[in-house]
Amino acid sequence: MINVTLPDGSKRTYEKGTTSWDVAKSISEGLARNVLAAEVNGEVWDLTRPLPEETKISLLTWKDKGGKSTMWHSSAHLMAEALEFYYPGIKLAIGPPIENGFYYDIDFGDYEFGEADLKKIEDKMIELARQKNEYIRMETPKSEAIDYFKEKNDPYKLELLEDLNDGEITFYTQGNFTDLCRGPHLPNTGYIKAAKLLNIAGAYWRGDENNKQLTRVYGITFPKAKELKEYLVLLEEAKKRDHRKIGKELELFTFSQRVGQGLPLWLPKGAALRERLIDFMKRTQTEAGYQGVVTPHIGHKDLYVCSGHYEKYGQDSFRPITTPHEGEEFLLKPMNCPHHCEIYKAKPKSYKDLPVRFAEFGTVYRYEQSGELHGLTRVRGFTQDDAHIFCRPDQVEEEFKKVIDIVLYVFKALDFNEYTAQISLRDKDNPDKYIGSDENWEKAEQAIINATKEKGLNTTIEYGEAAFYGPKLDFMIKDALGRSWQLGTIQVDYNLPERFELEYVGADNQKHRPVMLHRAPFGSLERFIGVLIEHTEGKFPLWLNPEQIIVLPISDKYNDYAKEVLSKLSKYDIRGTVDERNEKVGRKIRDAEVQRIPYMLIVGEQEQSENKVSVRKQGEGDLGSYTLEDFAKIIQEEIDKKLVQE
Repeated sequence: MINVTLPDGSKRTYEKGTTSWDVAKSISEGLARNVLAAEVNGEVWDLTRPLPEETKISLLTWKDKGGKSTMWHSSAHLMAEALEFYYPGIKLAIGPPIENGFYYDIDFGDYEFGEADLKKIEDKMIELARQKNEYIRMETPKSEAIDYFKEKNDPYKLELLEDLNDGEITFYTQGNFTDLCRGPHLPNTGYIKAAKLLNIAGAYWRGDENNKQLTRVYGITFPKAKELKEYLVLLEEAKKRDHRKIGKELELFTFSQRVGQGLPLWLPKGAALRERLIDFMKRTQTEAGYQGVVTPHIGHKDLYVCSGHYEKYGQDSFRPITTPHEGEEFLLKPMNCPHHCEIYKAKPKSYKDLPVRFAEFGTVYRYEQSGELHGLTRVRGFTQDDAHIFCRPDQVEEEFKKVIDIVLYVFKALDFNEYTAQISLRDKDNPDKYIGSDENWEKAEQAIINATKEKGLNTTIEYGEAAFYGPKLDFMIKDALGRSWQLGTIQVDYNLPERFELEYVGADNQKHRPVMLHRAPFGSLERFIGVLIEHTEGKFPLWLNPEQIIVLPISDKYNDYAKEVLSKLSKYDIRGTVDERNEKVGRKIRDAEVQRIPYMLIVGEQEQSENKVSVRKQGEGDLGSYTLEDFAKIIQEEIDKKLVQE
């Protein structure tokens, strides 16, 4: 017999050989019809695998991340089978699930393959899905696996096999397709009801630009045709909101091949928007007791060896910078925290000095692969609204809660109204991924759990998502299209203070280690602004918009009055421009709407004689005629609604 523990803590006993599917059927036939995979002792498994003697199980449906991932992993195999039908002899590299769908990297050899070929592959996938072919898992000796792929003349799978040992190699077969794969997969292809292949891109094998470039085919599938239709509508709306497109239209940022991939250049309007975000955060931090610091863009390699960043992230960093001094190496800084540790050490601390809160808008650098770069949301150089709080152990929870307050204030000010807080804990089955003692990890994890409970946050727990030095709280916001983004993070760290031998003198006159909190409510300015553009469709909150107003004279005769209006409103801290073009006012209004300028102030003979402006609000139309003083009050009230803390 085997013992199975369900998510609610209840226990059941089943015969040996029972599968997760059997467990689902024993609970309800409805659940069994909807379940796609199972989390077994913390690992996602096929429903058809026999369970071990002691099992903690969670059944996964389409609503669960693991359920979607299993569907999309199986769909990658289904797409590969369809591709092999039309293009026999192609070489298959890797085909993982991703956040929205899946892809497969393929060496098409001498075949021509393009966007026009996607439809026939989609149709073939659905034809194969309807056959309801089982996904069959087979444990395979390494020698047999090598022989199989030698016969297929597949260099990619043979290279993957080099890193695998006997006893950890599995094949999966469905229909006429077999692949090297860890799984998990659906019980059969019939679960896949709708498929769409989205686009084609180039991708270097294993992300190495020195390797062959393969063809990456992206796709997505759903358990219902209706869900695919809804997704495609969402996709069209997402294209309209693409921050790269809107950023170009609004002249916010650009990229240059000569400067380098993934290194954004901020244009004047974008720089103004960015600076307003920085000023907003600086004011918030000053009120919360933070002190500003500045650190260099590079650091000695030994600094990052000490912190552990070189060991964990060395492969993702830019190559070391060598100097004329033999053996001396510097790195473009991948993180600000080691520098802040050294600032803490610069002066002895007493328990009365803590907490110490250092804040910096620090630019850091990571060498992301070129195929993974994406506008502002995935770059090689980015600026974090970084801060590190050094506190006593008895202050951790209180400081953590204060940071939560800052994050929630940021969300309110920027209209991110839907969010969950993800408690990211370590994967206890893979201790090599982390540094520090179990005791410190347990204290840090419990502090986060306690703080989120006290704040009444809607939380989820994800194991294996912690930083290498400590657990964290990641805020997952939903944008206007219902897409999830990770924005804002708070981390509890007992380990860097150990590595850097940070100290304070306690009330007992003995030396103690402080605890370190890492926090970045924006995360990075680049990613945050990219998400904000797509969330707002470029219609930024009034307090943040680089141009809050545009004054539209109805003819050249009123240009001087328009400039006078702008000058007077600037004394109320209202930003804007005058459209002096020799165009009809209707054209000026349309162009201002396209530029997403919140307020249009139309001036002509009547407005000039009455010392007023006719106000038109973006997306709402005419609001009437106002004195400049009354209009300034409207602006201030709208800003106060967002920026005055409750």
